[in-house]
Amino acid sequence: MIYLIVNTKRQAYILCYNNLMYNHQPKDEPCAFCMFANGGETEYNKRSDIVFEDGQTIAFISPQWWVNNAGHVIVIPKQHVENIYDIPDELLSHIHIVAKKVAIALKETYHCDGTSVRQHNEPAGDQELWHLHVHVSPRYENDELYKRHDERKFVTIEERKPYAEKLKAYFASNIA
Repeated sequence: MIYLIVNTKRQAYILCYNNLMYNHQPKDEPCAFCMFANGGETEYNKRSDIVFEDGQTIAFISPQWWVNNAGHVIVIPKQHVENIYDIPDELLSHIHIVAKKVAIALKETYHCDGTSVRQHNEPAGDQELWHLHVHVSPRYENDELYKRHDERKFVTIEERKPYAEKLKAYFASNIA
């Protein structure tokens, strides 16, 4: 593939064939999710948070929770892809297949009333990390997730542990 990078004052565009790609990750900023996907840990992401992993993806308990939706899971590709504009269709499909498995696991283990699956692109789309990731959240009747979106907090590894253990046990006995 041939890429042409065009820089403007506000953002960098990567032109690939006829597709316009929008990228915002600063060149000197290391990707925390790439480090995690390659076996490392960060201040927020620990290996013990991983609930599912295959050759292309990792699913783990998020270190940041909303007030009524504890234990939500993030699914990432192991390959660095910044956003939905960059990702190959096959990998995007696989990520959503894994997100579906996670949603079913949440229903079975958390006994939640429903689930939400979200993915954000670019700063205006509320993307905060420059590595594509999909949020799979447990939902409960009247949880007001979208009304209380700003009420989120980082949680400790100890708080995440029971959620990770439930999901790991589910996936250990329900590999499909």
